[in-house]
Amino acid sequence: MNLIEQAQDFVYKLLKDKLSDSFIYHNFNHTSDVVEAVKILASQENLTEEELEMLVVAAWFHDTGYIDGVENHEENSVKIAAQFLADKGKTSTYIEQLSALIRATLYSYEPQTILEKIIKDADFYHFTKENYCDRCECLRAEWKIVKQKETSDLEWARENLKMLTECHEYYTNYAIANWKVLKDKNVSLIQQKIKKMEEEQEEKKEKKEKKDKSKKEPKTAKPDRGIDTMFRVTLNNHTRLSGIADSKANILLSVNAIIISIALSTIVPKLDSPSNAHLVVPTFILLTFSVVSIVFAILSTRPKVTTGTFTRQDIEEQKVNLLFFGNFYKMPLEEYEWAVNEMMKDNSYLYNSMIKDLYFLGIVLERKYKLLRITYNIFMIGIIVSFLAFLLAFNGIRA
Repeated sequence: MNLIEQAQDFVYKLLKDKLSDSFIYHNFNHTSDVVEAVKILASQENLTEEELEMLVVAAWFHDTGYIDGVENHEENSVKIAAQFLADKGKTSTYIEQLSALIRATLYSYEPQTILEKIIKDADFYHFTKENYCDRCECLRAEWKIVKQKETSDLEWARENLKMLTECHEYYTNYAIANWKVLKDKNVSLIQQKIKKMEEEQEEKKEKKEKKDKSKKEPKTAKPDRGIDTMFRVTLNNHTRLSGIADSKANILLSVNAIIISIALSTIVPKLDSPSNAHLVVPTFILLTFSVVSIVFAILSTRPKVTTGTFTRQDIEEQKVNLLFFGNFYKMPLEEYEWAVNEMMKDNSYLYNSMIKDLYFLGIVLERKYKLLRITYNIFMIGIIVSFLAFLLAFNGIRA
């Protein structure tokens, strides 16, 4: 196994065992990309085998210092590489030259030699990738965890644009000729994203200003037509639900009446016979549950009678709801006409009356459906218990 393969194996194990999971971007995948980029750039230059070996090994080790944290990771990488190379018997000159290549990846460093330019360009190979934006999101997530640095989408996009256009340049001839074009595509993509986010931000700002302005302005009354539609639709819904409840109650009344009629006409007359004595209890259970179901069904549909009168003082104090027949059916027509005219003069009284009408209809509906639910439960339990009682009675005879 040559030195490059040994370095790859060493770095892989080192990062797997000691690198924190917090480093979502600076991990083995990033290191592999840099090594790949180094090989591409080195192939375009007339390098000796030793120079190529030194470059690739330096690329493998250039981010190993992250196992000890973000601060001074280049120097920590140098120490790790130097110890590895010393163990492999490399000379101090070789180690110093390779260490200089690792230090060349420092963000603020200006590369001098062709080897430094190669590794420097290779470290920013991801600027040319089609998935550059996704890779940047990994770096953003890493900074959030490791550096506690949080940025908005727009701030992050602007920071990336500044990095690509103002703070970075390629140094090797091959990267300038081939990679810069790919990087410029990502620059255009980021510029489009920034423009879109700025437009969305401006739109949100305008909406917020309009909302704040509308809050400051006095609210105008809603159109009468819209209010009338709301009351009409709600009243129709209440009325329809009430009709459904009454229909369900009538179904239960009819079914239980049929059960009782059949039981009284066919089963009860035969209970006098000693041979049918086993049917007495089941029949009694069946009739009992049917009667109770009928009672609750009647309760759910039984109307509530009110006094049907009101006074002029009640109208003046807006205490009576003239929209419900139970409040006026005993009143003279003249009194009722006067009261309705008084109500129509006052929109507040009119709408409050309609609101009360809807409210009390809702109360009635709640009572109807509550009793109806009890009725269905009684009917269901009665059918089950009666069936079991008849089954036990017939099994008792067979036994």
